[in-house]
Amino acid sequence: MRRVLLTTGVAFASLASAAAQVIENDSIRQYSLNEVFVNATKAAKGTPMAFTDISKDQLNKNNYGQDVPYLISQTPSVIVTSDAGTGIGYTSFRVRGTDANRINVTVNGVPVNDSESHTVFWVNMSDFASSVDNVQVQRGAGTSTNGAASFGASISMQTQKPNLKPYGEYSLTGGAFNTMKHTFSGGTGLLYNHFVFDARYSKIDSDGFIDRAFSDMSSYYGSAAYYNGGTTIKYQVFGSAETTGQAWNGVPSNVLATGNRTYNSCGEYTEIIDGIEVTKYYNNTDNYWQTHHHLTFAQEINNRWSASATLHYTDGKGYYEDYKASQKFKKYGLLPFTGIDGKIIEDSDLIRQKWLNNDFYGAIANLNYSDSKLNAMLGLSGNIYDGDHYGLVKWVKNYNNLTPDHKYYDGNGTKKELSSFLKGTYNFSETLSAYADIQYRHIDYRITGTDDKAGALDVDRKYNFVNPKAGINYFKNRHNAYASFSMANREPNRNNFTEAGPDERPTHETLFDYELGYSYSSSCWNIGVNLYWMQYKNQLVLTGEVSEIGEALTKNIDNSYRRGIELMGGVKICKAVEWNGNVSLSENKIQNFIETIYDYDTYAPTVIEHGDTDIAFSPNIIANSIFSFYFRNWSANFSSVYVGRQYLDNTSTKDRSINPYFVNNLQLAYSFKPSFAKEIALSVKINNIFDEKYETNGWVYTATSVNDGYTPENRYKEDGLFTQAGTNVMAGISIRF
Repeated sequence: MRRVLLTTGVAFASLASAAAQVIENDSIRQYSLNEVFVNATKAAKGTPMAFTDISKDQLNKNNYGQDVPYLISQTPSVIVTSDAGTGIGYTSFRVRGTDANRINVTVNGVPVNDSESHTVFWVNMSDFASSVDNVQVQRGAGTSTNGAASFGASISMQTQKPNLKPYGEYSLTGGAFNTMKHTFSGGTGLLYNHFVFDARYSKIDSDGFIDRAFSDMSSYYGSAAYYNGGTTIKYQVFGSAETTGQAWNGVPSNVLATGNRTYNSCGEYTEIIDGIEVTKYYNNTDNYWQTHHHLTFAQEINNRWSASATLHYTDGKGYYEDYKASQKFKKYGLLPFTGIDGKIIEDSDLIRQKWLNNDFYGAIANLNYSDSKLNAMLGLSGNIYDGDHYGLVKWVKNYNNLTPDHKYYDGNGTKKELSSFLKGTYNFSETLSAYADIQYRHIDYRITGTDDKAGALDVDRKYNFVNPKAGINYFKNRHNAYASFSMANREPNRNNFTEAGPDERPTHETLFDYELGYSYSSSCWNIGVNLYWMQYKNQLVLTGEVSEIGEALTKNIDNSYRRGIELMGGVKICKAVEWNGNVSLSENKIQNFIETIYDYDTYAPTVIEHGDTDIAFSPNIIANSIFSFYFRNWSANFSSVYVGRQYLDNTSTKDRSINPYFVNNLQLAYSFKPSFAKEIALSVKINNIFDEKYETNGWVYTATSVNDGYTPENRYKEDGLFTQAGTNVMAGISIRF
């Protein structure tokens, strides 16, 4: 069988040699397909960057229906959060304190981040991990990638490799909070020495830990591939439909103090109907449908050159619906009316829907050269995003002349992007190599129409960014050391414009990232250390406030930095027991932070100089530990995570912070091979085994509460903290044929 040596890497960069080898053994024909996957957005061994690879087996062991952020949560400097408190539904994560809209995410090299918010909504990718072969988490600016700028990390996911033999699998997971996950998957194996077809369907339901934070999600994946020598053509489609109960308000600290950890104010109102008090609107939901299409062509030109190209298209549409009490008609373009008592009615309760209907499409192409000294790649990409934002009023209490689907705002966001990169590694010797990488991005972003918060919009911005990176790597006798410098620029997102204060003019931010690392690995133990200094200019930091749909808000800060040390290690204690862990110690500072606080009634500003303060949501310590045990068909692991204090705003005030937490989980698994199946795997996981009462995220709004000027004592505060589930149990069974 011919081995194809190849490092292309497009939006899904794969190249395969589909030679079939027939082995005669008791009339059984066994086919083998040699395939090499290399992704242009991934770092290879020897790249002078901080990164962690997660294999398919590691993903499968922890896949109880939680979203991808929870499956990568034990990698260095990562913290996760869940609106519903269970890791199912709306989830997010941060790396080195960097929030999700600064973390680049790609699937097979194709951008996943929403072009306007820069965020990945994992609720739209339920059980996607079941179709993923591997995940790489790069920390820092990382290597050049496609799509949104990598400002603290990048996540590169590669979908499953084709299976040469026919297979089928069913897995069932169930447990706490009426959670149930069904996954069906299968494939044809290699057909006629050239074709492979794979498919998956998943259904996840959960009530959630938080009141009314339910999830009703389905997803699918399908691929059709053709292999012929050095040629690969592959079409992939994956998508989802979700309805989730809104839980983005969090639990106010004064409610939390009473012991109520599941309170949810979304959809809450009070009305007396026929003597009965009605206090909940149960259709306060988020609803979204999304489909991704990838068509990839890859060609081996000769033993040094290869090329690949991908066309991609993503269609998304959805809305959230909520009940809003005592709303001013003027805000919704509705006329006042005269009540039965002759009074003019200018406000009332109503039900509204806020819609997003978008299309995202583009192309990616790569040309790769590789020999014994040089591995280089040229990448080109272009994409267009076209998104309509509009709001509908569905019902108004006591309002008789409402036009069906009354539209109260209607706007559009269009974003065009062209980018290119040239990167390569040159080997001076067997021990020393150099890496260089330069990227150019051109962005043309336009917002028009109206918005429910900002009113009329006319934003027309163009950005041209050049992002250089360089580093050296030394490897000898299992010792590896590297040093690198990277520069990254990032444009503001939609909220930076629509949620800006009256005097705020959001601008792009710049990162200068310095990394220094060392690692050693033997057959019994390994250690690693990474030092980083991330200096920012005009960083858009989280303010602690959120929009009305729970999106974190940011503003530009002149000078800030993140610096720290990441320690990794592992040891094989004996044949059956091993330990792996990591700890991240960091300092995350805004230099000379100046806060502006406004009077609650008059909006009069007060300026407060705080000096150097901690950046919000950036804990100084994150630590993970995993003890693993193996005996015959049994396995077990005991995992722990500790996260230090996180401040909700940038004032370093303990009263506005999330307490440190220490959470432990225990997992047991057993597998066997009966005569009627390839394997049956059983598992059970006890989450938060010691019932830690903890919160992982939050928001805060502060203002001056009286008109006679600001003092710390009259500071008014509203907040919400996202509580997580206590001790709960999940169990699963997988049958593979």
